Amino acid sequence: MDKFKYTKSEKDINKVLKNHYDILTSNPLLQEDKAKMNDSIVSSESLLKELGLGDQIKQLKNNPPPLKKQQFVRMPSWEEIVNDARNSVPEEVDLRSFFTEEELKSNERYLQQLKEDFNNIHRLDPIDYSICIAAGILAAAVDILLVGIPKKTSDGISAGPLSNYIRQKFDEAIPADKIKQLERQFKVPYDASTNYNLNEYVDGLSSWFHRYHSLGHDPILGFIFGVFDIMTGRFTAIDRNGKIISQIAGEIPEGMSIFKAISQVFGHMKSDVNTSMGLPAPMMTLFNKFQFGSFGEDGVTISEVVRGMYAEGYDFKHFCSMSTPTIIIEVIVRISYSVKRLKEGHSIKESIPVNGIRRKPKLQTMLFIAHTICTASNGGKVYFTQNPLAINYTEWMSYAKYSLSQLKWTLYEKSNLRNEYVDGKLHEEWDILQSIINCTWDTMEQDYIIIK
Repeated sequence: MDKFKYTKSEKDINKVLKNHYDILTSNPLLQEDKAKMNDSIVSSESLLKELGLGDQIKQLKNNPPPLKKQQFVRMPSWEEIVNDARNSVPEEVDLRSFFTEEELKSNERYLQQLKEDFNNIHRLDPIDYSICIAAGILAAAVDILLVGIPKKTSDGISAGPLSNYIRQKFDEAIPADKIKQLERQFKVPYDASTNYNLNEYVDGLSSWFHRYHSLGHDPILGFIFGVFDIMTGRFTAIDRNGKIISQIAGEIPEGMSIFKAISQVFGHMKSDVNTSMGLPAPMMTLFNKFQFGSFGEDGVTISEVVRGMYAEGYDFKHFCSMSTPTIIIEVIVRISYSVKRLKEGHSIKESIPVNGIRRKPKLQTMLFIAHTICTASNGGKVYFTQNPLAINYTEWMSYAKYSLSQLKWTLYEKSNLRNEYVDGKLHEEWDILQSIINCTWDTMEQDYIIIK
């Protein structure tokens, strides 16, 4: 039998267990004597009742004689117990030696059963798979039929019905006269449309592409770089060669707080979002750093492909329409998960469809499957159209996020949580055993005075 590697304290505990085990097994069992004693008591009671002494027996049971005086018992310290065990058991002890082969196999089967119970808790059932598939297919249909592919027309950018509807709502919310008012109210130093007044040349900067190259115009990064530029009077950009350029482009405003700068960035984005060359999609500016790849007959890089996509209408408004399939998946899967958990008898807290302190692996897996279906459909859309404008940016980002989470769960978190689950069940059983031991100890203290 192969030995486990025990720590020094574990080795001492094993020796103590071995020593006490040997003491107990060396003493004759008292079960037979106890049974004989019980038989004698029963026969004596019967004889006394035949002699007409039943009332006296009943009286003795109800009013037993006082117990003998309590005895003092000295409880040895743990160090004394360990030293005694070391002297009695000099050899190393393997904990498994206390069990028979059948008991060891039974223990192993029990542990496997606990692990299987854990897997069943997080395993998807047919209803879960149906939810994932339905959400993924519905989102894919919306992406193909309603989002569409943006293209320039004589009337502006046109795509699918949903994209056109969203663009129309932007037009209604921010008309041309409102844009001019916002431009006057929210001027910023990073809005240079040409290199004319700049000290350092930014390759690719023009009236068409200045928002694409300026980090302050990015819907997410703008609240970092745009705020920085406003408070320092700078213009930070990434040119078409991937070079990051930050230069003085205006005066440092007096009394400008960070909160006012954030408001200024937001107001300026609002003035730009509905122009003919509006805001780029979030993080799109960073693709200027992707100076590699070779696509098409001309062998253009990823940076040039994305720049061309922006010129064709792949902007923030199209990003909003592309987000709809992603939102559909999130809403359907999360609400369905919550309703199903409530019907299964779980509490409201356990059924909340978000990851809190305790992760919800089943929810994460369901979202991963649904996004995988939609992303695969979008990949097919791109393949058959051979058009990069068909890429659903938000869906691919969601798929990347859930893929990493699922990989982390599969390779790392699952085994750790399973071990925690098994340990928790074993601790529950240990608590029951500890309760029995405590009750036995309390009973012993009634008859003896323990000296520690």
